[in-house]
Amino acid sequence: MAVRMAGRSSCINRAGGEAHVRRRRDCGLLPLAAMGGINYVRRSRAALEDDADAAESSWEELPTPPSPAGTGRSPGSAAAAAGTSRGPDMLGAGGGAGARPAKPSFVSYISPEEVYVREATGKEVEPNLLPGELLLCEANMVLKYTQDDGSNRGTYGKLICTNFKISFLGEEPALEDDELEFYNKIIGENDITLQCVDQLYGVYDERKKPLNGQLRKYPETMIIYCKDLRVFHFCLRYTKEEEVKRIVSGIVHQTQTPKLFKRLFLFSYATAVPSKAEKKNQTVMFDSINDWRQELERTKGNLKFKAVSSNEDYKVSKKLPAYFVVPMSVSEEDLLEYEGRGIPIWCWSCHNGTALLKMSTLPKAQDDNALQTQKIFLEDMYKTLDNPPYEAMKVDVLSSSLPSLQEIQIAYTRFKQLFLIDNSTDFWDTDVKWFSLLESTNWLEIVRRCLRKAVEIIDLLEAENTNVLLIEENASDLCCVISCLVQVMMDAHCRTKLGFQSLIQKEWIMGGHAFLDRCNHLWQTDREEAPLFLLFLDCVWQLVQQYSLAFEFTETYLTVLSDSLYIPIFSTFFFNSPHQRDTTRYGGSLNTEGTKLSYLHVWDWSVQFGPEAQALLNNPLYAEKPKHDKIQKKPTQFKHQRQLSLPLTQTKPSPKRGFFKEETDQLIKNLLGKRISRLITSADELQNTSREFYESWHSKPADLHGILLPRLEGPEIKVWAQRYLRWIPEAQLPSGGTVATATKVWDVMEDVQGLQKQMDEQRSQSLSEEGAAAESPFQRNPARLSALFPFAGLQRHSLKPVLPTSTWKDLEGEDLARRDDEYVDLGDV
Repeated sequence: MAVRMAGRSSCINRAGGEAHVRRRRDCGLLPLAAMGGINYVRRSRAALEDDADAAESSWEELPTPPSPAGTGRSPGSAAAAAGTSRGPDMLGAGGGAGARPAKPSFVSYISPEEVYVREATGKEVEPNLLPGELLLCEANMVLKYTQDDGSNRGTYGKLICTNFKISFLGEEPALEDDELEFYNKIIGENDITLQCVDQLYGVYDERKKPLNGQLRKYPETMIIYCKDLRVFHFCLRYTKEEEVKRIVSGIVHQTQTPKLFKRLFLFSYATAVPSKAEKKNQTVMFDSINDWRQELERTKGNLKFKAVSSNEDYKVSKKLPAYFVVPMSVSEEDLLEYEGRGIPIWCWSCHNGTALLKMSTLPKAQDDNALQTQKIFLEDMYKTLDNPPYEAMKVDVLSSSLPSLQEIQIAYTRFKQLFLIDNSTDFWDTDVKWFSLLESTNWLEIVRRCLRKAVEIIDLLEAENTNVLLIEENASDLCCVISCLVQVMMDAHCRTKLGFQSLIQKEWIMGGHAFLDRCNHLWQTDREEAPLFLLFLDCVWQLVQQYSLAFEFTETYLTVLSDSLYIPIFSTFFFNSPHQRDTTRYGGSLNTEGTKLSYLHVWDWSVQFGPEAQALLNNPLYAEKPKHDKIQKKPTQFKHQRQLSLPLTQTKPSPKRGFFKEETDQLIKNLLGKRISRLITSADELQNTSREFYESWHSKPADLHGILLPRLEGPEIKVWAQRYLRWIPEAQLPSGGTVATATKVWDVMEDVQGLQKQMDEQRSQSLSEEGAAAESPFQRNPARLSALFPFAGLQRHSLKPVLPTSTWKDLEGEDLARRDDEYVDLGDV
């Protein structure tokens, strides 16, 4: 066997057979290990040229890649069959009889310590398919590059594409004994659901080009950027040409072309899984009128509002849920007149009797008579909430006071690009200009504006005893964000795990947020795409990291909830409205019989995680409200210890007022008039009037079970590090972050439970399972954990000193804002 490498080509001559010549575009990709998974190191062209003379006499045998499954023959099997030797003495030109032995020509530029060898196991990894999941295409001999060190080392395996996911089947290095894996039962480390694919690129001659439509040429490397910010690099250079065509074309077709609604894997899975009685779920689903009545009773809003069932068969509106709450004086005729539009829909009632409501805009009037009719109708609706001197009401048109959906989408698109890192070099290249890049995205400013808007509404409800009516075209986008934030800040029940899940069910799912369009699950158009639910979770995360003791759930809970947006076995985030869900469930119409599909809800966390992983979703430091406090009618105000001011500089007004600017202007100018326009308060006026309330609130001690107001100053609004930085090893902080604190807390809890166990044994001489000490979900060696745990366990392949990126307070209370630039926390921006 003779191996020769010259310039950009590689030639392998087999003894006793014809020469096999394979041309390579990049001679720097060299195999390093034998069967069972090969790692590669890419050497720069300059390095090859500089070291050519010095390394000419250095050579060693080149290990061959593993043969594709099922062939039973390696690339060198022909030589072996011919009785040729593979020893060093046979390396050379290897021609016919009498040929002069050639000087060994293979040059190794890799030191032994760079070689990472894994032993072959002789076992092929089989795909783990869910019920209803079908294998569409596959490719063998695919090299998955590691992302973190830029050396293009990786592991061979099989790449498959199903109607549910893209998956790489390879033999990954085993986890160390003391490393805990946050294991998801549905989605593995190398699995990408089709809905999670964000961008698809191919590498042609070291140039990246988007992959879409019909491909005339197939790439050497395929790069997949995911919506959960993972990045996968798959080298296809050693894959058979026909397999490359099938796998690339299949992935492009499944992830980049528009899909029919019924083609979602959600329905394949629901059809394949046997129908079972729905598991008892403690989360209130708001799919019955009793759920709404109980919520009214809980918030003491049943004196002014009523739950209605007029839309039970969706004859009023397909946008509204089957059951909802309206003011007492609203009749069924009012609901039918404009198909539910222009009707104040109840969201929540404050302890002082004020209420937060939302309303969708009326359709555009065709003539003057219709316009006058709409004016009279709106006046009657507003009288149900505005009755001076007994009741007052303020109207907030959200499209004129918050960024438009297009602006939110553009900001998030720029923001996420900061975290879609191909390798370590890209990460460090952006480190110098990190702050300017982050500021230019405007994402954190949008988060700040949403939180500020919630504070302004809380001021009206709490301090001014004024009802607030949020107005939006469909009342299902920004209305969901702001109404939920207000409730999280004012209602301690919404800061419990079950209360938060019930809140999302009420405002987002039953509120008709168009998840299918806003998440672009069908890849039909990006005009309707906007990450509003992620914006809401980011706002909640700001509250969680500022007041962690007030929340029963952790930031890990919020992170896995954001990941669940793209798992199409749960119906929670894959419909545009309750009507769409119900009609699809019954075969397309409520009037015709069909197959009743049994959907899973994302709130059953046992489907994705085991008991140990679920323990990471609960906050062990949560300060539960004492039972005797529940009888108090008005809880003590929650104040922060430090007196802080609002940002010194005013926020620049948005150049656009929203998707429906003309419609909003028409509503204010033509429909409201002088009499009703007094209810409209400008954003500047709201900000000025709420300043005193904000500063007064922050000047007093805190009550964990009262109102929460976020700190809005520049450095207080931070990057959600666990979600956005978890896949970047350089951003990990070993033995730091909340993990160090939480580990100690769990140890203390185990000690307390152990003592309680001994006391129970002494009393009853028997121990039930409930009395057993709970096992800590954290590592027994916290020094080895990362601040981004559980998504990042150990720091691996770090080429530079670790960059401190903890987004949580240091145990010593150090002020991160006063650190030198080189130590500034990326997550604390």
